Amino acid sequence: MDFDALIAELRTLRENVAGVTDTVIAAVDGIPIVADAAKDIDPAEVSALAAANLGIARQAAEVTGKGTLRQTVVFSSDGYMAVYAIDRMALMVIMGDRRLNVGRLLFECRPVIDRISSILAA
Repeated sequence: MDFDALIAELRTLRENVAGVTDTVIAAVDGIPIVADAAKDIDPAEVSALAAANLGIARQAAEVTGKGTLRQTVVFSSDGYMAVYAIDRMALMVIMGDRRLNVGRLLFECRPVIDRISSILAA
């Protein structure tokens, strides 16, 4: 697996979207693969929480018949945590401060997710 290419994708996303503070790619079981995060962020803890979040959201999407889950976004008083499904094999977590432009994040993430999916599948 090309870890450098994965980190490059995360850093590009951070550079292109104002307000992105930390990023993690993890397996769907919550095991971190790579992280571009501050020292006070525990990638294992974030990955486990994101996997649980994604699992519940996937169930909600299935039960409501609204199609395949793409992402969830947690809106907090001081920022955001977005969790994106990467096929059925992985997830990407994007954390941001109050300045995060969620619309811009949604726009920028789709091609990044496609590239990450290709890197993980290689």
